[in-house]
Amino acid sequence: MHLSPALQHAAAEVYLFDRASLQLLDANAAARDNLGYSLAELQQWRLPDLAPQLATDQLLAQLAALDDAAGAQASVHLLPRRRDASQYSLTLSLSHTSCRGRTLLLAQGEDWRTPQATAAALEQVQSRFNAIVSATPGLVYQFCLQADGRTDFPYLSDGCQALLGLSPAQLRANPELFLELILPEDRAAYLASMQASKTALWSWNWEGRIWVDAWKDVKWINLRSTPRMLPGGALQWEGIMTNITESRLEQIEVRQSRARLAELTAHIDKVKEQERMRLARELHDDLGGNLTAIKMALAMLGSRLPPELPQLQEKAAYVDALVDRSIDAVHRISLDLRPSMLDLGIVAALDWQVREFARQAGIDGHFRCSHKDIALDPDQATSVFRIAQEALTNIAKHARASQVTVSLALQRQQLRLSIEDNGVGIRQSDRAKPQSFGIRGMIERASALGGSLSLADAPGGGTNLTIKIRLTTAPAAIIAPQTDQDGPGLA
Repeated sequence: MHLSPALQHAAAEVYLFDRASLQLLDANAAARDNLGYSLAELQQWRLPDLAPQLATDQLLAQLAALDDAAGAQASVHLLPRRRDASQYSLTLSLSHTSCRGRTLLLAQGEDWRTPQATAAALEQVQSRFNAIVSATPGLVYQFCLQADGRTDFPYLSDGCQALLGLSPAQLRANPELFLELILPEDRAAYLASMQASKTALWSWNWEGRIWVDAWKDVKWINLRSTPRMLPGGALQWEGIMTNITESRLEQIEVRQSRARLAELTAHIDKVKEQERMRLARELHDDLGGNLTAIKMALAMLGSRLPPELPQLQEKAAYVDALVDRSIDAVHRISLDLRPSMLDLGIVAALDWQVREFARQAGIDGHFRCSHKDIALDPDQATSVFRIAQEALTNIAKHARASQVTVSLALQRQQLRLSIEDNGVGIRQSDRAKPQSFGIRGMIERASALGGSLSLADAPGGGTNLTIKIRLTTAPAAIIAPQTDQDGPGLA
């Protein structure tokens, strides 16, 4: 026994059962597709298998109401279980039919396209939507920009009152109120972001401040939505607005704290450099001058010692050598505190530093500069020098390099310092180590100068450290006769 071709291709589910045994004889394509079983598998079912939630006697009682009168029908509501174990709602209209003297039961599902089914489906969708919206923090909304420039809010969730201090009815009645809520200094960015989203038909993401008159307070809100074109040239966005005041204020506080910390670091560095300069000057002028006077006095006393007292002459020679070593130590400490070469300019100071580095570390060093001299502010010159000094110290300690090139260039109002070695390189994990104060110090110094520091792998292996500093005023510079050659000879 089979269903007719018309019922086989019906959009609604249709089943054919034996009236006496309730054995399933046939099921159309809609039923098979929805349940996820083949016809052969379904033919092993009985009508009670379609209603696992109903006891067999309950089902039989409902069928008993179906008399044998012509055109008699009965309706039964089932919750069939699909192959994937999900359930769905199905109402079957049952009627008697016969074929070749055999009494059959025809069960036709309610077509989902009927008004009743459509209303039920819409009610279910609306219920799910309401549940999602009620659990969503913030305001779920639709915003429409008409072709003539008018705006409206087709949909506003109940979160409107909590976020904006306005009821959905108020805002729908007067959509311009939303723009008025935005602080005047933030409106231009709001309108620009809307226009950018409209032009590109891409997501609209904006953060800004609103004045909530109900609480006499300023809030930070985030707006995220997706646009779509409507008939007639209108554009509609669907999205969500959320209150980000707390996180935004935390970000501002963190940013301000970092700025204050950077300012304090820069001040400490400046005070430290001033103290180094004072100590270097005192060591050189006072202690160095005293040692020089002692050496002169020793020379005078030594010349007057009688020849027959060689032990005194040896003692005088020893003290004279000790004074020489002390003078050398004072000179070395003074240079470490603040190289006097900085008084001759940053180019001369870096040239000297690279020479000293090459001599002390035994590494081939080269210095290149696009100008013979670059007149920087003393604090700027000191910071640039200290960054280069720290970078060279790190190379000597960790890089295992055999060659280093230091380049200084001035292009318009940007100073660029590049230090490149051919060593083993630096790993990303090394940059984030808790004790990597050298790199952090260089970054802080560059940031204090309004610049940036970047680390990259050098082309031939090793590391390239680059510092770019945007100078507020163009420094005076003397152009070198040959800008592509090394500075004063280094080897």
